[in-house]
Amino acid sequence: MSQSQSVKTSGAQPPKPLYLNFGFQVIAAMIIGLILGFIARNMGPDAAGNANWLAVTLQTVGSIFVQMLRALVPPLVFTAIVASIANLAALNNAAKLVWQTLLWFAITSFVAVLIGIALGLIIQPGIGSGVLETAAKAPASSGSWLDFLKGLVPANILGIEASTRLNGTAASTSLNFNVLQILVVAIIVGVAALKVGEAAKPFLTFNQSLLVVVRKILWWVIRLTPIGTIGLLGRAVAQYGWETLSQLSWYAAAIYIGLAIVLFVVYPVVLIIHGLKPSRFFAGSWPAIQLAFVSRSSIGTLPVTETVTERNLGVPREYSAFAVPLGATTKMDGCAAIYPAISAIFIAQFFGIQLGLQEYVLIAFVSVLGSAATAGLTGAVVMLTLTLSTLGLPLEGVGLLLAIDPILDMGRTAVNVAGQALIPTIVAKREGILNEEIYNSPKNIDSADPSELSAQPA
Repeated sequence: MSQSQSVKTSGAQPPKPLYLNFGFQVIAAMIIGLILGFIARNMGPDAAGNANWLAVTLQTVGSIFVQMLRALVPPLVFTAIVASIANLAALNNAAKLVWQTLLWFAITSFVAVLIGIALGLIIQPGIGSGVLETAAKAPASSGSWLDFLKGLVPANILGIEASTRLNGTAASTSLNFNVLQILVVAIIVGVAALKVGEAAKPFLTFNQSLLVVVRKILWWVIRLTPIGTIGLLGRAVAQYGWETLSQLSWYAAAIYIGLAIVLFVVYPVVLIIHGLKPSRFFAGSWPAIQLAFVSRSSIGTLPVTETVTERNLGVPREYSAFAVPLGATTKMDGCAAIYPAISAIFIAQFFGIQLGLQEYVLIAFVSVLGSAATAGLTGAVVMLTLTLSTLGLPLEGVGLLLAIDPILDMGRTAVNVAGQALIPTIVAKREGILNEEIYNSPKNIDSADPSELSAQPA
């Protein structure tokens, strides 16, 4: 199927009813989630002191949605990276594209972290904060450079890790996956398949078919986003309410101001420097940005990001199939730049710890080089604890911020995904392979619907 055949234009069919529009469904779901969250919070605990039935239902719905996204991450990342390496080999300037991609990942991350540091110093969210010090609590797990380096080396071919948790006298063991290890394994397998040559063609064909199947299943999960949104947002309101948000209002404002500056100032400036219209970029990438905001998962949004980067922004499939999956695991301007910079300054100010030039340099260093630690999943506690441990700040400060993390994570992930679409676009422009006719074609941002983008092979 050609690209022109696969894209539905607004003039080819009459507009569908508003209630069938994906964006309208998500907005309605957010409103419903807020209302149900307030109702659940006002209901209070049951007679036994446990969460009421509505709060439990919201938590269950949200957890199931996130579980479905997580379950698809290992096969999606592995097959996408292997297929992308095979496609990248078809380009003559593949090596230059890889280095240009990594370079612009670092440049934009560095600019984002500088903005985060500046806002932390100007707004000073940790001074006069209404949050109580009794809320300080170290997280159950934390990140360190040693763990990060060890995490690069796969413990097994599937990147599976087992963890045991004691609950009184009982012990439960759960299996988790390390996305970074899966990424490393996939790169090694992809390169090895290219080196093997003809004998690896059946494997690459099977991998391509598996990728299409996995992406189709993920599209089904994406269609459930409105339901998942009700559960995730409703649970956040039911659990924390607005009291905690008001206590951390300046901190939350600093985070969202920083995210807005990166998204609506830095990114447009980068596009203009490269001779591209920002309005076309946002119109083309909006389906991915919208989905990222509600799903809070860069990897869960990966198929949409890759599709809009190729079909709406004009990046060649051979290159976008490599750059977007790589960005979904390592390009985190929201989670790994703005967020840890402002959060570290907040914690230092809250505990009365003075930061010097050396500490600010370390924040920038950790943000640019440690992005892969966030691994594209919901939440950014690993990146925050990695930053705090590098600076020698108390990890107990994480407990002050976790209460409103879901609210912040929505904006962080939206910026992450926008950056993951931006870098392939400008690199393709710099290398003369961007289809500017597609990029500059009119797009209706209001009718952009992720559910209408069919899952095609990468």
